[in-house]
Amino acid sequence: MPTISLVGTGEQFEQTESHDCILRAGLGAGYGLAYECNSGGCGTCKFEVVEGEIEELWPDAPALTARDVKKGRKLACQCKATTDLVIKMRTAPEYTPVNVPARFEATLSSRRDVTSDIVEFCFQAPGGQAAEFLPGQYAMLTFCDGRGPRAYSMSNLPNDDGVWEFWIRRKPGGEVSGALFDELQPGDKIIIDGPYGHAYLRAESERDILCIAGGSGISPVLSIARGVLMNPDMAGRQIHFYFGGRTPDDLCGLEELRALPGFEGRVHYFPAISMPENAPDWTGDTGFIHEIVENRHGDELSQFECYLAGPPPMVQATTKMLQLKGNVPNSQIHYDPFY
Repeated sequence: MPTISLVGTGEQFEQTESHDCILRAGLGAGYGLAYECNSGGCGTCKFEVVEGEIEELWPDAPALTARDVKKGRKLACQCKATTDLVIKMRTAPEYTPVNVPARFEATLSSRRDVTSDIVEFCFQAPGGQAAEFLPGQYAMLTFCDGRGPRAYSMSNLPNDDGVWEFWIRRKPGGEVSGALFDELQPGDKIIIDGPYGHAYLRAESERDILCIAGGSGISPVLSIARGVLMNPDMAGRQIHFYFGGRTPDDLCGLEELRALPGFEGRVHYFPAISMPENAPDWTGDTGFIHEIVENRHGDELSQFECYLAGPPPMVQATTKMLQLKGNVPNSQIHYDPFY
């Protein structure tokens, strides 16, 4: 059981057999190790080995540049300690987990088709273990045979019943999403490791809410909207909910939002499609979702607390629009980058 020590902080933690990498071992111990995507794509969790040996799980992870390789930098989300380690890694209070992530085996209790390529998977934690997370966060899912992990956002709310729900979109050619869709049936088990992520609901903010999503990005913003409407302390907040798909068949979430208390007076749902040529009867908004948001809200964008989720190009374009055209401070823009 290797011990990992952080240079300059005096902090140290153990990497137990249940931990699949240095990053998740540190977060599981409650330390604020810097991270974002948790998947090898962003580079936020770069570190340097001072003493000890590691195993690189993905040596060619895209976040490592040629300069990083030359300098000996590694990714904590893609490395595992094989001996005691001393490492140099950035830490900060904002990365300290609100709910310390845990790793456990859960059972699929049900699955439901949401669209032609999005399925709701509902998992049950063992032994009455509560589902502790913040609306908008994600977990890492790993098959019991080792396939994975992959990051997927929860769509439901934290609960004492131990229920973890995910709206997952099939990724063409995706090993894990393909296996989830084609193999996993009620009664089967999977490993859940979480919660993770920084794009969680800021319940303390008095601003109205702007949710912008595309594709499977519906999952975390649905959790955000549920969190707002179910929190008595947020009774005065309005939700402007934008969801973009290629065609009307890709749109979802409205039925679930309508079932929430306060929907009629507080939720403003704006669906849009990007391929109107395939939907001649469509009378709603068309185009890129970030452009539709800009056209509708213009100068008032800085008044919102903004939550984004979806394909990386959509999130990047939306973030740029909010920052440059909406003058929205970074502290009001929340998303977890996935690659």
